[in-house]
Amino acid sequence: MIQMSNPLETAELLAFARVVDAKSLSRAAAELGVPRATIGRRLARLEQRLGTRLLRRTTRSLALTDAGEVFYRQARIVLDALAQAQASIRSTDEVMRGDLRVSIPPVNDEALLGMITAFAKEHPDVRLQVDASTRLVDLLREGYHLALRASTDIPPGLIARTIQRDKVIAVASPEYLAKYGTPRSVKDLRKHRCVTGFARGELPQGTWRIGRSEVHVESAFSSNNIRLQREAAIRGVGITLLPSFLVSDLLKTGALVQVLPGVVETASQLAVVYPEREYLPRHVRAFIDVLAQWRPSDEVLSHASRESPSRRGTKGHHRKG
Repeated sequence: MIQMSNPLETAELLAFARVVDAKSLSRAAAELGVPRATIGRRLARLEQRLGTRLLRRTTRSLALTDAGEVFYRQARIVLDALAQAQASIRSTDEVMRGDLRVSIPPVNDEALLGMITAFAKEHPDVRLQVDASTRLVDLLREGYHLALRASTDIPPGLIARTIQRDKVIAVASPEYLAKYGTPRSVKDLRKHRCVTGFARGELPQGTWRIGRSEVHVESAFSSNNIRLQREAAIRGVGITLLPSFLVSDLLKTGALVQVLPGVVETASQLAVVYPEREYLPRHVRAFIDVLAQWRPSDEVLSHASRESPSRRGTKGHHRKG
């Protein structure tokens, strides 16, 4: 149990949170505009006040202890509340200001990029940081304000505002079905060659979520590139799960055939996901509102859909947009 003999100081909490977010004392010091030694002293005082170690530091790495992880989540709530209190006082001049950390897929959608840069130009006092990558960031732990995600299951503590809905279906080429047969039930999928994504890191998926249950599948071909998965299906490599928008034209031409229609289907959505808080900073809510009006291209949906149904977290709070 954490023992606290003296009241905590905001500067110490801020130093701790910035170090965790930046994963570096030097970067945290640069962001706060203070010497690195000052950050070190504030962390030492904080750990002394709490009577426990929060961070494991070596010359090459920095990691939270178990106590540090618990304390970071609570410290972030306190700092966000303080920021919101400050923003409520400053809001009288109608100027939005503050940090805004966003995670998006690595795409070249002109509408999305134009919307982000237009927001930055319109609100010069908002310090916008956009991470464009396939990495699934931990919003709560890494200090992100929001992310674009393809998921129907939202982890606890997060809210999703839907931008676009779709469904994921199973498809295969006529060539494959002629050679290996057509599945008549979900259980039959276990006997077939399947084209899958990755479950964790670079580990091929071993299961597909079908409704509320899962079926074990044999992965004959795996990739985190959804268009490569589609090409493999077209060429007869195996059965795959794909968003319907990505295969609708191919189904019409007969290049692909839907497998177990009405049975192997699951909902999919592209949503803005953000931490659940009673008060959202004005600039964060404004950015969410802008994103909610945007209509993504196929490229964005393809990148976002790489987070396959079997990779999603447990169900949490979900607010429909």
